[in-house]
Amino acid sequence: MAPSRGPFFTLIRRWRSSRPHHLYLASRSSSESSRFAELSVRPSSTHQIYLSRSDDPFLNLSIEHHLLQKSPADSTVLFLYANRPCVVIGRNQNPWVEVNLRLLNTRSEAGRVSLVRRRSGGGTVFHDEGNVNYSVICPTAAFDRNKHAEMVVRALRSLGVDRAQVNARHDIVIDQPHPVKVSGSAYKLTRLRALHHGTCLLSSPNLDAIHAYLRSPAKPFIKARGVESVSSPVGNVGVSHEAFQHAVVRQFTAMYGLDDSLPESLLHSTEAFVGGECIAGSVGDGEAEIPDIKKGVAELKSDAWLYLQTPQFTLSSHPPGDDGKAKSASPDGIAPPAHITLEARAGTITSSQVSFSANTAEADAQAEEVQRLLEGKKIHDVDDWHQLMQGSSESDHHPGRGSLGSWLNEMFGR
Repeated sequence: MAPSRGPFFTLIRRWRSSRPHHLYLASRSSSESSRFAELSVRPSSTHQIYLSRSDDPFLNLSIEHHLLQKSPADSTVLFLYANRPCVVIGRNQNPWVEVNLRLLNTRSEAGRVSLVRRRSGGGTVFHDEGNVNYSVICPTAAFDRNKHAEMVVRALRSLGVDRAQVNARHDIVIDQPHPVKVSGSAYKLTRLRALHHGTCLLSSPNLDAIHAYLRSPAKPFIKARGVESVSSPVGNVGVSHEAFQHAVVRQFTAMYGLDDSLPESLLHSTEAFVGGECIAGSVGDGEAEIPDIKKGVAELKSDAWLYLQTPQFTLSSHPPGDDGKAKSASPDGIAPPAHITLEARAGTITSSQVSFSANTAEADAQAEEVQRLLEGKKIHDVDDWHQLMQGSSESDHHPGRGSLGSWLNEMFGR
């Protein structure tokens, strides 16, 4: 999706078939973002449709959150957007389990893939310019996990994707001998409002790379609370962004009895119009100056949100197997008898157990020293675990420490 060319909004009357159209041209001005903020919360704005002209995942998710929190409690909102390449983890997920952080951190600036933690639950997804995200916000009393997924399926079928369907996991798949997932969903429910959002793979150029980004080398060694992603074969639908957006808006307007001219107005308008009770139009970079959206962007970009929201987990070089006994074989790169176990809460190390020696007294002394080095460390703040594990004096250096430090660099993406 192209970068924003400036936000505009359209306010279109919910017409009776016999009623003439009356549209009033509104002047374009720098105050349009404040008008969006005003109209999106207006009690009479019972149906709202927005298309983002920004590809910034932090901004799009914050506009979405603004709409969840501020739109009228009885309103229904459709929001469509596409993001630049990014990996988006769920609210209750562990980035060290879900993502190959070293791969993300070693990409050049030109090929940078952002890491984002969204505010809804669910699993990890990869966004890029080849997919469109859809979000529907409605009263909690009217929420149903399949209702708007079926709406998207009807949109796909209207474009000739006849075998699209919603499966038992509420994903959208193309039904064939080996079903291919084209859209997954996540949800956030409050007392009055419910959010259902999903991403639809249309023409992603990164299908072959997604697995590499979502495969963490630390996953076999971590036992974590929270939500773990479920892998599925994925594929592209093969329709254009504009066709998909147009079809989804058409199905939304049909579902809620809105004017059938809205899809064309939304996708092809070049001016802002003001009329009656249904808002439909574009948003973009200008909305980043709305105070609560600006605050939301800053929160999503912060390390405190991205890493320190991580549920409690244990990392062990010798994790217990199904029988409860620790594995005897050391992972590649760790010289026996060295081993380490770290407990972390909110992305911060709370305790450690480590040994580099078969001698019990020596091992206890080493464990005490390493515990002192590691306790209270925020995992994302450590740039080099090898250097940290070696300690500050020559007497602290030990080959086992170095091997554990190098292994931790691999596990934590350094």
